[in-house]
Amino acid sequence: MTKRVAVLLSGRGSNFQSLLNASLEGSLGGGISLVISNRPGAGGLCIAQDAGIETALIDHQRYPSREAFDQDLAGALDNAHPDLVVLAGFMRILTPEFVARFSGRLMNIHPSLLPLYPGLHTHQRALDNGDSHAGATVHYVTGELDGGPPVLQARVPVNSGDDANALAARVLAMEHQIYPVAVNWHLGGRLAWSDGGLLKDGLPMPPSGELWKNAS
Repeated sequence: MTKRVAVLLSGRGSNFQSLLNASLEGSLGGGISLVISNRPGAGGLCIAQDAGIETALIDHQRYPSREAFDQDLAGALDNAHPDLVVLAGFMRILTPEFVARFSGRLMNIHPSLLPLYPGLHTHQRALDNGDSHAGATVHYVTGELDGGPPVLQARVPVNSGDDANALAARVLAMEHQIYPVAVNWHLGGRLAWSDGGLLKDGLPMPPSGELWKNAS
């Protein structure tokens, strides 16, 4: 049976597009069965609809609380029976109850070399700190913000004269490469948590995840 991926997004959907491309090429390890956005007019919804993928709009502004929103979001996902829930530019902090419900099958990509710079404004923070490299990290989601086990990480040199936008564009290009690979590893059963650590093919992963240039 084809593995099923559900995607949560809030914006233009560029990472979703990279996952969709990989699915169509047969390199994702499964198919995208549902795309949900919390924002009306999100570009990612249009991409999904054009591709014939089921979509749902669950507008967080219509809910009295974060918990009520997450409850409806979880219900929509449960009905889709996904093997993996992928956050692709989903600009909502999820409640602990939601995260626990999908523990081990909830994945995110963050535009920094975690554990550096969880949260927002990652590129400017890297520049302000004088870092030689920035990057992106695919990780599982836990109750700690951007603190779940890293799966795959890509490094991008910081060039002289970079501003946050220029750096962000190069990091995003790497996100599009590594996210489908990490999803493929999950859907292929290559990743597992054991005693609080993450394993790939039965072997412990590095604390910051596998480095993209060595990924296979």
